[in-house]
Amino acid sequence: MVRHDLRPSLIGRVRRRYRDNDVRQLPERGRTDPLEAVGRADRKSGIRIPQGPPMTTADLLVEELQARGVQFVSVLNGHGLDPFLLACRKAEMRVIDVRNEQAAGYMAEVTGRLTRTVGVCGVSGAVAHANALTGVLNAWFDGAPMLLITGITPHGDLDHGEFQDFNPVPMAAPICKYARVLDVPQRVGEIVHEAFTAATTGRPGPVHLSLPIDVGGAEVDADTALRAPVRSGAVRSAGAGDPALIEQAIDLLAAAKRPLLVAGSGVYYAHGEQALASFASSQQIPVVQPIWSRGAVPQTCPQFMGIIGAATGGPRLLGDADLVLALGCEFDYRVGQFSPPNLTEGATVVRVDGDERQLRRGLEAPVSIQGSPRSVLEQWAQVAAHRGLSPSSAWCREADERRSAHLARCHETADAFGDRMTGRDVVAAVHEVLDEQTAVLVDGGNIGQWFHQMLPRKYPGNWVTCGASGVVGWGLPGALAARAIDPDRGVVLLSGDGSFTFTVAELECAARQNLPFVAVVADDEKWGISVTGHLRNHGHALYSELGPMRLDLVAKGFGCNGVRVENKDELGSALSKAMAGDRPTVIQTIIAPSSPDPEAPREL
Repeated sequence: MVRHDLRPSLIGRVRRRYRDNDVRQLPERGRTDPLEAVGRADRKSGIRIPQGPPMTTADLLVEELQARGVQFVSVLNGHGLDPFLLACRKAEMRVIDVRNEQAAGYMAEVTGRLTRTVGVCGVSGAVAHANALTGVLNAWFDGAPMLLITGITPHGDLDHGEFQDFNPVPMAAPICKYARVLDVPQRVGEIVHEAFTAATTGRPGPVHLSLPIDVGGAEVDADTALRAPVRSGAVRSAGAGDPALIEQAIDLLAAAKRPLLVAGSGVYYAHGEQALASFASSQQIPVVQPIWSRGAVPQTCPQFMGIIGAATGGPRLLGDADLVLALGCEFDYRVGQFSPPNLTEGATVVRVDGDERQLRRGLEAPVSIQGSPRSVLEQWAQVAAHRGLSPSSAWCREADERRSAHLARCHETADAFGDRMTGRDVVAAVHEVLDEQTAVLVDGGNIGQWFHQMLPRKYPGNWVTCGASGVVGWGLPGALAARAIDPDRGVVLLSGDGSFTFTVAELECAARQNLPFVAVVADDEKWGISVTGHLRNHGHALYSELGPMRLDLVAKGFGCNGVRVENKDELGSALSKAMAGDRPTVIQTIIAPSSPDPEAPREL
């Protein structure tokens, strides 16, 4: 991104005009005078430029964000964002400034995924906007509520060859539920209401507002501005399901021999965790979650059998189920598109989702229930209890045996390395230092597979993975967000060496802004999950080898603590010491290049 104006351009002068709230009238100097140029934009848009410090459009925007519970915004400055940043300073909105727009976007989407409320980031225009869209795209894949605010060229000068003259809305619109230019100061409240409603209803997701620099700094009469009713920025659940369809689903359950509950991210966003565990327990139904979904099993649950859809395999459960109860699930590869050969011939699928459009994607299930997964689970429980449904535990026991057998095979792959540290050892050490409140972020292909294969009998919502996109490199910004959300809980980032270096410069951001966390980096000097696939499909790796690094020294160079661990017996104490500290800490663990996949080569 261009950070500095290299000529005395209109934008540079307008930027200086807003610096330090300096809005004094400049002397007339003909056509090159910035106020005259801005005045041309004003005559096109009808915007009045403030001559003192009254409320601006950006002030009103920040006020609307705060009214909806936004606690902080992640940003990277740029000329177009100045009015918004001035407004944040005036309103004492917390601003976390990062070193790459990618990181700002990832912070916002992780905030949305961890809190079930809208995370907000701000960047400048053109290439800065394009960089931030990586986080937006991840939110689109994962159904996470977030808002990207982009500061752009003066509204009256769009398509007129000005500096960074680019309309970001068409670029954002395909991956946003709502995207528009905030071009009418008096309608800020209405537009923010529309954006937040889109982000938090139906399937949650990202939204975008472009804020032209002249509009952002324009004076607004707050008394006459349009204001919509202010609602929380939290995700809103759908209502109950159709009672007739609830009865049909229970009819199918009563006849099933091998039912399976598949809990997608929609269960988490509907706060359906307790309802899921209760129904699974009362009916003795095995529960699985698609890999990379939001965790919906916060407490130990004997019916939880782990994840499905992993590249490294899993126990055969989905393929043998005769009834699949799919709650808040994406129709994608992780659930085998709910179709043969991934499902057995004759299997019945019941789909539940708060968003009717999701129910119509792909397979048209025999029973499709539009409603909150939590409400539907509670309705099912009531109907099953009223009917006196008598569940059998035989299938649940068999599912547990299959899970145990698969887990044993994964352990065998690690045991083959003897005293050398593997991903299994790193995951086990991390679990030892966790409490119920610790936020865990898992960023990386191979270490992500190890983490999911070694899941205990729970998968709480404060454990966050990449999401359905499979992106890597989001974890370090995600750790910043987790710490900013709750400064009193521990934050652990479990990362691969490849993924960690995408945004490694954000360590400086963490040190400078006092956002401590512990990053455990599993370093095998490879893009491990890619190597696994390459060896399986081609017999050799394809440009997926990495070189040695001293991440402990890199961390120290950015003002953090850095530790290098080569012996698995030393990892536990290093983790405990780091968790007790108050500075960002990177623990680089040197591991054997291995995969939990029992079918993969022993050493990659």
